[in-house]
Amino acid sequence: MKNGFVDRFAPMAADYADFRPHYPKALFDWLARLTPGRKLAWDCATGTGQAAVGLAALFERVVATDASAAQISQATPHPRIEYRVARAESSGLNAHSADIITVAQALHWFDRDRFYTKVRRVLKPGGLLAVWICGAPSTDDAGINALLTRFQDEIVGPCWPPERAWVDSGYRSMELPFPVLTALPAFIMSAAWTLPELLGYFGTWSATRLYQEQFGHHPLEPIHAELLATWGSPDRARPITWPLTVRVARKPA
Repeated sequence: MKNGFVDRFAPMAADYADFRPHYPKALFDWLARLTPGRKLAWDCATGTGQAAVGLAALFERVVATDASAAQISQATPHPRIEYRVARAESSGLNAHSADIITVAQALHWFDRDRFYTKVRRVLKPGGLLAVWICGAPSTDDAGINALLTRFQDEIVGPCWPPERAWVDSGYRSMELPFPVLTALPAFIMSAAWTLPELLGYFGTWSATRLYQEQFGHHPLEPIHAELLATWGSPDRARPITWPLTVRVARKPA
């Protein structure tokens, strides 16, 4: 963030590791096919490593950075991932060393001018900057989806920070430092979750925590009984999907 890093997610770092869904393998396969090589990937603002682990299956080395020491402490270990506590503009990577730089669910928090200066230095010629953001979750039940929309837009809606506007727009108008690739395939993130797992995911939202701080109770309380009645058995796993908006820019060769 331009006025200094604010660690919004440190208090729920453990829940972030447990309840954040994983990105589709097809996304990483597609990105790897477009890169000039597979020596080094930099996953910036890695959180607890969801994207880094996907990259590690395809790249020889992944450097995964996050400004939150709490998030890094909960990151998923992998022999090809080096986790570092570092801000977006301070990777410590050499010039022209990375085949790809990824930012999952976080570019809206950055001082983008400073980050893009780092991107221009670190990426190899022909390398990729890939950023993505997920939309609202939905299930296989219209009644549940209506409750989820009410939770996100009405109950915790006033507690979203201003940067949330970039998420709602899918990053579509956000500037990138290089020419943008067009005609990208569509990607969907998916999971099969019980009701407690879905509620755990909502607990990782910054708006959820801010609501609790302001009002002294969990924001799910107003809809919990109705959600439980509509869901059925809490242990029933339902399919959950999130649309992913992916934007990719290539550094000129």
